[in-house]
Amino acid sequence: MEISINQSLLAQHPELKIGIIHYTKIVVAESPQMIKGRMQLYQENLFLEMQEQPVTQREGIAEWRQLWKKLGADPNRYRHSAESLMRRISKQNYLTPLHSGVDLNNFFSLQYEMPIGLYDVAPIKGSVEIALGHDEISYEGLNGRLNTLTNILYSRDEVGAFGSPFVDSKRTAVTEETTEALHIFYLRPSLTTEAANELLSSAGKMFNQIHGGHYQTALLSNNAPSTTL
Repeated sequence: MEISINQSLLAQHPELKIGIIHYTKIVVAESPQMIKGRMQLYQENLFLEMQEQPVTQREGIAEWRQLWKKLGADPNRYRHSAESLMRRISKQNYLTPLHSGVDLNNFFSLQYEMPIGLYDVAPIKGSVEIALGHDEISYEGLNGRLNTLTNILYSRDEVGAFGSPFVDSKRTAVTEETTEALHIFYLRPSLTTEAANELLSSAGKMFNQIHGGHYQTALLSNNAPSTTL
C-alpha cells in the first residue's frame, strides 16, 4: 500500500508531518482491564489538570488549533478530534470502553494531544493520499452525520474520502473483526523528526503488545512525502 501527502498541500504547508503505523494479523477485542483502568485514571487526572489549565491552553491542542486556522478552517466550529475528547473529559463526560482498538487510539490521542485515526484496511482500495478538503468532499461519519471537509485535512483512497482529524468515516471503522489496520497520526508540526519517530515506535509497540501481530512505522514529511507499507 502506497501512502503519500498531496504535493500541492506540502508546497503550501511544508511543516506538515504525518505518522503512519500499519498493523497486520492483529486481534481486536474487549480491552484488557489494565487498559480500562489506566484510561479511567488518565481521564480523572486530566479533568483535575484542566481545572487549572483550560483545554485550549494545552500545548498540543493549541498548536493544532493554530494549524487548523492556517489550513483555512474555523477551530471553534470544527474542532479536531483530540480537542473534542479533551472537552468531554473537562466536563467529566468520560469516555466509556468500546474495544481495544478504539480505546487505545483514544488514549494515544489524549496522551499526545493530537488527532489520530485508526482505520480498517479491508475496505481501503488502492493507494492512500492525505490532502486538503473542499466543499465537495464529504462522507458519513462515526458521529452519524454527513460531514463536509472544507479546508480540513483528509485521507482518501480510490473509492473516496475515509478519514480526517475531524471525524472518521463509517466505511473504514475498526471493529472486532478487523485483522489489518492503518494508524494515521496527525503530528504536531513542531515535533522534530527524531521525536516523531520515537512517538510512532512507542505507540506501535504498545498497540502490538495488546493486539499481537506485526507493525511497521513511517513518517511522511516534506523530506519524505510518500512510503510503501
